[in-house]
Amino acid sequence: MIIDAHAHVLPDGYPEDAPSCFPSMESVAGSTDRTLAFGEMRFRAKDVFFAAERRLEAQDASGVDREVVSPMPPLLKYDLPPADGLALAQHVNHFTAELCGHDPDRLTGLGMVPLQDPDAATGELAAIKEAGLAGVEIASNILGDSIGHERFLGFFQEAERLGLSVFVHAMPSHMNRLPTSAMGTYVVGVEGMFAAGSMVLGGTAAACPDLRISFSHAAGGFAMMLPRANYFWGGAWNEGPVDLDRAVMHDDGPSPLEIARRFYYDSMVFDHRALRYLIDLLGADRLLVGSDFPAMLREDPVAKTLRDMDLPAEQWEDISSRNALRWLGEG
Repeated sequence: MIIDAHAHVLPDGYPEDAPSCFPSMESVAGSTDRTLAFGEMRFRAKDVFFAAERRLEAQDASGVDREVVSPMPPLLKYDLPPADGLALAQHVNHFTAELCGHDPDRLTGLGMVPLQDPDAATGELAAIKEAGLAGVEIASNILGDSIGHERFLGFFQEAERLGLSVFVHAMPSHMNRLPTSAMGTYVVGVEGMFAAGSMVLGGTAAACPDLRISFSHAAGGFAMMLPRANYFWGGAWNEGPVDLDRAVMHDDGPSPLEIARRFYYDSMVFDHRALRYLIDLLGADRLLVGSDFPAMLREDPVAKTLRDMDLPAEQWEDISSRNALRWLGEG
């Protein structure tokens, strides 16, 4: 069984009386595609984004048994007025729930919330659960604030209380130190690292030990920085015994590596050597299959790099499906 834990949906349209700041889906002449128009953004979306039968056909074609689908990241537009952000989230959540209702055994949905208003976002979580969605997708930063900022703690505590899964999608944000061409590559990696690191350093992960949270693209550069963070915490190379004479950032809580091993990470890192490092450092029980489909093409067949690594059966079964079930609270 293979569960793709990182795939995206787009609604096929928006209400005619929607606020002017809402996106639109414009028809494409001679095609079933539609163009997402959201502010200055234009994205041509194939019908597999919003047509349930086409999604199931695509699953069959690539060897996927089940998808966890979340809103296309540009919909996580936190600069909308809070009331409009809530209305957009509710529309997208309703669409996602209807799409997944076409075949609940093969389509599992995540909702979205207006985190620009943490109280409104927290209050919407109960409705997400009531709609039958398994959790919520959030971006790696909210108008420049890291997700580990204390003002979002109540949101994560409520998600933990309700048993909802959280998916953190790295969201490229413009910065002066890298050119625009780096948004989809290096900046995604930086954003993933910032998001996961903020959950450790901000205290949210310690305060929410039962929170089921996953990070897109293995949280970018996070795993490469963890041994350094662990050294600063414990003063030891190679995760050895704590040496307080060397430790410069020690506290009485779990080590950064211990906390990081509570998180889940999708394994879309494009190289078997990177996957091997993640397995060795974080554990095969922490990784999920992810594809970013249909925003990106899947490997053919899905998870081909993982399949070609000749992993022990236990590790393969964990990564291909069991970890996703645990993250979703079903395992």
